[in-house]
Amino acid sequence: MTKLLHIPENHALRFSLHNEIHARPPVSLKLPVSASHIAVTLTDDEKTQEYEHLKVLCSRFAVNPPPKQASHFTASFDTFLFHWEQHGEFSTYCFYVNSIDVKKPFSKPALSYAPIDWLDKLPGQSIVATHAAIMPANSPTPNTSEINFFFEGNAIVGSQVTGGDATAYTDFRIHNDGFSRFLIFDNGLQSQQAGRLLQRLFEIEVYRVMSLLALPVAQKLAPQVCEAEQRLASITTDMAQQDCDDGLLLDQLTRLAAEVESNISHSQFRFGAAQAYHKIVKQRILDIREVKIQSIQTIGEFLSKRLQPALNTSQSTAKRFSLLSKRISTASQLLRTRVDISIERQNQALLTSMDLRVKMQLRFQETVEGLSIVAITSYIVSLLNTSATALKSAELINIEPKIVSGISIPIVLILVAIGVRRLHKKIKED
Repeated sequence: MTKLLHIPENHALRFSLHNEIHARPPVSLKLPVSASHIAVTLTDDEKTQEYEHLKVLCSRFAVNPPPKQASHFTASFDTFLFHWEQHGEFSTYCFYVNSIDVKKPFSKPALSYAPIDWLDKLPGQSIVATHAAIMPANSPTPNTSEINFFFEGNAIVGSQVTGGDATAYTDFRIHNDGFSRFLIFDNGLQSQQAGRLLQRLFEIEVYRVMSLLALPVAQKLAPQVCEAEQRLASITTDMAQQDCDDGLLLDQLTRLAAEVESNISHSQFRFGAAQAYHKIVKQRILDIREVKIQSIQTIGEFLSKRLQPALNTSQSTAKRFSLLSKRISTASQLLRTRVDISIERQNQALLTSMDLRVKMQLRFQETVEGLSIVAITSYIVSLLNTSATALKSAELINIEPKIVSGISIPIVLILVAIGVRRLHKKIKED
């Protein structure tokens, strides 16, 4: 890229981050329009197959395929307009046609214009499938019973949207054809405005279903969290007893903590994703700017009443696990403190016992030292007696050996005692 002015080198992600706000743009539509929207969940392997499958569709209609790293793609294929988006957990396929029967808007949906053999091999599992139709508003506006006809007599929800430029209806039910339905009456929509409206309605349908993926997880974990709470209550009750086995209780707490943390780690992503998806749903409801129609629930009102309880269940289960983890941590700290105090007491008793043993050994050592002084003295006096006897036999002295021995005993005893004491002192100093 040519630089007109000198600036530091570009960050490796500068352009991709800058262009992120332009990702997944709405499709500009010609009205009236019929649309079919499919969302499929994909594994990593299926995501690779998905790109190859897109190339097959493009090749059939002589259209250049998207780059391999692309996350969205829009192209016209003869009789229909095609739009594809890839998200973290799912991908969406949307088909638009401008052929619509205003009397039976869902009789020939846009999906019927797509190649059947290509659709049959579409990778992934369908999580959402919906048809939508934007028709010109008739004068007078159809009443509720007339609109119910398009939804097979089901109760409908709806509102004026986009500042009154359109009126949208749905029943949030899957019909006999396996698709849910949105019916929009055009009161003056522009091409881009129509594309944004359909995109937001489809996203409401997809993200509300994706947010509900956390509900089965919460229902499965509910008995486990109840059991874990009961086990923790039992352990804490045992901790209050004076004769409890702290080591056994600590082992039980450790196993319980491991089980709870395992459940949290396996469910944390799904519960977090549910919250993120729900926020998108609420934002999209705000984006369509609903105005209430007399005697009909708005889309926002309906979803708030029907979707919120399920999400509350997921939130409650996640919070219970989080609180349980904290309670287990607190109980473990208390129990470890008790175990540490018990160990300290044992160590103190051991040190006291060792101190007593040292004192006994010292006394025994002092006794042995006294005996050793006497033994050394006796040995030296014996040597002096032998020496005196030898000198007297040689007539070198005229003193009785016994006198020499008797006189030397106290002297030798004192000298040996002084020597032993000095040696003992020297050892202590070293």
